[in-house]
Amino acid sequence: MKIGLIGFGKTGKAVASVLLQNKKFSLEWVLKRNTALENRNTAEYLGIDSDQAGKIYSSSTTSIPELLDNQPVDVIIDFSSASGIYTYGEAASERKIKIISAISHYSNKEKDFLKSLSKLTTVFWSPNITLGVNYLLFASKFLKKIAPWVDIEIIEEHFKGKDGISGTALKIAETLDLEKEDINSVRAGGIVGKHEVVFGFPFQTVRLIHESISREAFGSGVVFVAENLTDKKEGLFNFEDILAPYFAL
Repeated sequence: MKIGLIGFGKTGKAVASVLLQNKKFSLEWVLKRNTALENRNTAEYLGIDSDQAGKIYSSSTTSIPELLDNQPVDVIIDFSSASGIYTYGEAASERKIKIISAISHYSNKEKDFLKSLSKLTTVFWSPNITLGVNYLLFASKFLKKIAPWVDIEIIEEHFKGKDGISGTALKIAETLDLEKEDINSVRAGGIVGKHEVVFGFPFQTVRLIHESISREAFGSGVVFVAENLTDKKEGLFNFEDILAPYFAL
């Protein structure tokens, strides 16, 4: 499966590392905003022994249509920014390239744009693309269904300096029909990401916890999603669509 990666920050680099070490995938190129590292080889830059090209391009000097035509891919993985979808979305959908977006926050405008793109190609979006977090979402949803009256609190912890409430915490709250006020945020040190859902029952407490030990967890999630989108046609998908068949056993 030929992959194009957009965004090469800390998480993008971790995702690239996982892809380069997976024989089922070929990282064809990486696209980033500025010209730093332009024309470098991703594997060489990350110190990974790989036959994959993974050439680094800059969106300021290389047009998306040109890149997609000269180095076609099966899937584009987006770890850039909320506005990034506008730079490649139409060009990718017109060429039937699958889109996997792992952007934490999208406004209604971007969400509507994803829906329009999904009429032409397969589009997947998750504010947190780690498999563990989405398993936590499923388990939380089922537990609340069993006991809809239970008290629930959400705790999210991230590195010092991270702005706003995490998109994952907001997604958990939305799934459980909770308000922002039910989310407790902690910012300290270099915490990669930790989410905890506390269910307060009479005489007992249930805690569901997911903690990202390293950003490579996002790469593993991307691999899982890409493999499960292989047979999907046009449409907008999320993690629940992919996990549901596994829970049906």
